[in-house]
Amino acid sequence: MIKLITANERHQSNIGDWLSSSYLFSFADYYDPTNVQFGPLKVFNDNLLKGKSNLPEHPQAEMEVVTVVLDGEATHRDNLGNEIKLKAGDAQRISAGTGISSSLINDGDDDAHFLQIWFLPNKKGIAPAYEQMSVDFLDKDDRLTPVVTGQRVLENVLYMNSNATVYFGKLGQGNDIDFKTYKIRKTLVYILKGNLLVNNLEADQFDQVRMEDYDFVSLHAVSDAEFILVDVPALEVNY
Repeated sequence: MIKLITANERHQSNIGDWLSSSYLFSFADYYDPTNVQFGPLKVFNDNLLKGKSNLPEHPQAEMEVVTVVLDGEATHRDNLGNEIKLKAGDAQRISAGTGISSSLINDGDDDAHFLQIWFLPNKKGIAPAYEQMSVDFLDKDDRLTPVVTGQRVLENVLYMNSNATVYFGKLGQGNDIDFKTYKIRKTLVYILKGNLLVNNLEADQFDQVRMEDYDFVSLHAVSDAEFILVDVPALEVNY
């Protein structure tokens, strides 16, 4: 199965004049029973936090919460005592576990563009934990860069308690990447910039392609492109 979901099929949310979001899955006031999750992937929000504003403190539990900063910067603050600035090229992982409260503050003049991607954990009842890393994925051309993973065989990456991996991809026009997968896995590709052929299916900016029951993912850049690839297990027993 391969499915193209266009940019205008994303759910659009605006909170005041300070946070604009595009939801790829059911979240907050948006609920579609046919679009609740993709394997353990539960939330994928494309967010723009305006300058001089903040995402207020909010509780989370029993979820692996990944933040990928694409542009600008913002400060993470939580009830564990962490207060750390995130900038473009950084990634953050929160293991919410038994419960954590956090906020994100943009005290600069420029907007902060970031993705929030949530996964069901493979362990429940763990103590909440926080980790951040400067992955510098924005500067790595013509490759897939792992940003966060539950697979301990990968190095120089954030680790989470879910059997999934988030990759940032960057391809120059005319270039290709083949990603090896398995029929027991699923793949989601979200286009941030440019145009891609995903197994010969054309996807434009902010489109997404969801795939399952494939052995490989073929990515060809029709134009210079940046994208996110999420690899997840198909069966709940493997989450």
